[in-house]
Amino acid sequence: MIYYIKHSIVIIFTLLFVLSRTVVAEDTIRVLMHESPYDSLPSPKASSIDSVTGELFINGHFYYGSLEVLKDNNGLYVINNLPFEEYIEGVVAAEIGREWETEALKAQAVISRTYAVFYRSFNAGNSYHITSSTLHQLYKGKNEDPLITDAVKETAGEILTYQNQPIKSFFHATCGGKTEFPEEVWKESYPYLTSVDCYDRNAPYDNWQKRFSLGKISDALGIGAVKDISISSFTATGRVKTVAITGQDKSGDSTIEIKATELRKLLGYKELPSTQFSLVKKGDDIIFTGRGFGHGVGLSQWGALEMARQGKNYREILAHFYPGTTLKTSGELSYHDLASKIMP
Repeated sequence: MIYYIKHSIVIIFTLLFVLSRTVVAEDTIRVLMHESPYDSLPSPKASSIDSVTGELFINGHFYYGSLEVLKDNNGLYVINNLPFEEYIEGVVAAEIGREWETEALKAQAVISRTYAVFYRSFNAGNSYHITSSTLHQLYKGKNEDPLITDAVKETAGEILTYQNQPIKSFFHATCGGKTEFPEEVWKESYPYLTSVDCYDRNAPYDNWQKRFSLGKISDALGIGAVKDISISSFTATGRVKTVAITGQDKSGDSTIEIKATELRKLLGYKELPSTQFSLVKKGDDIIFTGRGFGHGVGLSQWGALEMARQGKNYREILAHFYPGTTLKTSGELSYHDLASKIMP
């Protein structure tokens, strides 16, 4: 069976139906197959047009469990309903990969489980709980690494809590110094998310340089012809907070100020790896030189790896990046009433 999926790019995938066990709803999670954080999401008017149980092969990865196809005016969406702990294995495999220190894998398992528990409760009434893209956390199908399986099983059910509720366990690849305050990236602040040393050593994107033409920046921002960019303010951790952009239109030159996080979103999260940068204009290009990859909030994955290499266990790693939190098992909490209590 072949389905054609939403957006301007048509994605074709084949459903391979196999016999699979029935799973209990409370032990599952509904994951929206999502290629990019820029992809659209199902509208409240999206309706179910098909539901099957089996395996899904798409973009070189196998997904399995219950598969539901939704449709709205923007196209088709696939929601994968699968066992919760097996989903966590898949997330750790997608986010971390193979041959990492066991304690770093355990730390990732706990924060990915916590993240999923939070959104499963918050989106309990929606057609899906979480997406498979970096809009939330990566999921690329079934895990095949026994080390990851062991790390997930050895932390089975464990989540991070604050005041007896699962935290927003944000994480990123590498921060390049100190982690960022969440209010500098989003509007919300959280007592368990502060700025700490991230221990990164020999991580990818320790140092990077990116070049953008003024024309490309103009197209991304949609504000006419950009003539120059300069840094106008910094966050407390030394990241760029705002940039001043000078442009030209029919009425002449004008300068606007936007958040560096918005600039990164418009240029592309991979294209501009972080907001910890300096910049210089050379001809018709702007050259960004920076450190780190990601928003910088919460656990640094490469920092966790370095802490594990130094002999720290996963509990010590989690306590460092999320001070004031308590590690509990899911059985110690009741999630049936959390959807009305958790704030976005």
